[in-house]
Amino acid sequence: MEAVTTESNSDLAAVRTTAHGMFNQSQKPLVIITTSGTAGDLLPFVRLGQCLLERGHRVMMLIPGFHDATVQASGLPFQTFGTHEEFQAQLNDPDLWDERKGWGVVWKGLVPHLNAMCQLIERLPAEQSCVVLCHPILVPMAALARAARPDLRIVCPYLAPSNLCSSHDMLTAGSLRIPSWIPISWRQALWRLIHKGWIDPLTLPSLNAARGQHKLPPVRHFFEHMLTVPDASLGLFPSWFATVQLDWPQPFTEGDFVSARISSPAALSPELERFLSDGTAPIVFTPGTGHQHAARYFNVAANALKQLGRRGLFITPHAAQLPDSLPSDIMWQPHAPFDALLPRVAAIVHHGGIGTTAEAFRAGIPQLIVPFAYDQFDNGLRAKRLGVAKVLLAKRLTTTRMQKRLAYLLTSRDVARACSTLGKKCTPKPGLPWLLDCIEEALFQTS
Repeated sequence: MEAVTTESNSDLAAVRTTAHGMFNQSQKPLVIITTSGTAGDLLPFVRLGQCLLERGHRVMMLIPGFHDATVQASGLPFQTFGTHEEFQAQLNDPDLWDERKGWGVVWKGLVPHLNAMCQLIERLPAEQSCVVLCHPILVPMAALARAARPDLRIVCPYLAPSNLCSSHDMLTAGSLRIPSWIPISWRQALWRLIHKGWIDPLTLPSLNAARGQHKLPPVRHFFEHMLTVPDASLGLFPSWFATVQLDWPQPFTEGDFVSARISSPAALSPELERFLSDGTAPIVFTPGTGHQHAARYFNVAANALKQLGRRGLFITPHAAQLPDSLPSDIMWQPHAPFDALLPRVAAIVHHGGIGTTAEAFRAGIPQLIVPFAYDQFDNGLRAKRLGVAKVLLAKRLTTTRMQKRLAYLLTSRDVARACSTLGKKCTPKPGLPWLLDCIEEALFQTS
């Protein structure tokens, strides 16, 4: 299987030429940064790649082919795995946003490309040393690459705390709330049930088949494998969002949110500027950039806005899921730079993706979080615990429930104070340099 796919032979040649030239410039280790998923998973890793490049490191992104244009615009050298059509097929699958079925859709899409990093490393000159900065879901891919480079150092940044599967700070199991009084032993038993009854049967057969091709021993527990393979781990979230737990992998370094911006500040479109200037601050609604099956979400949003008598802004690149016609007080935009937009809106209703959650923290605005799957449930409850959000499960979404929660968020003085306090805490500060120091130490530590 060829790991590198691009839009044309000339593009492929250009990528390889860039990579080859970079490989031979010096003997500094090549930092391979690999991630998968939607924009929320991609952009923080791209930003880290840009910062490492600016510090004089040699960087190569390994990303799904679907995101090639985004990474190319960032100026980073990259190679891809998979095709646009394969990734689009995942986005087209409504099960992707089902809390029980979504994991299977994601894993099924990754299986054909588990050897992508190994193949990339095998093409490197023998004298070219390399290290890996790896999204957690791709740790099994990095572990296979060690068959080509047994001394390969792997560092895993975690975008959200729920991916660390702690039994100590376990707020949810999917949409199921876990009260704080539940004993640790019960939570551990629940994790064992989830892994043995759900995660492992989905992942281990195909993972161990791939490992067998490299004469590697089989993996018995998927998440144990994911957590123990990296040489070091760090959080791309601050300690006030989630503190280090006793059962997180060690060594683990506390970090901070990474801005998703990978280019100079973007301006709002002229039509959006006019909309913002022509009336009261709107409420923003987005189910996430990758969500293509949120028609019910947007219909409920339109009805809730009508009941509230408020203006709204619907943000999604997938216009087919919007109501057939929108009133003049609701505007649709396929994209908008949140760092420029959110400080000018009244509130945001979103899925609970960690990137959107962090942007709302920075803007100091209330959040109504409507989680569908993955880490969204845990992120929502952490935001609620901070006093800046309410949570409404997607499967319980109704106009009345959305309207009541938004009415509270928009009028509560306690919420306003908490948002203001958190916004000041998130004010841009020289945090990324120290985070990059931590990443460099983790990547290049030799002892």
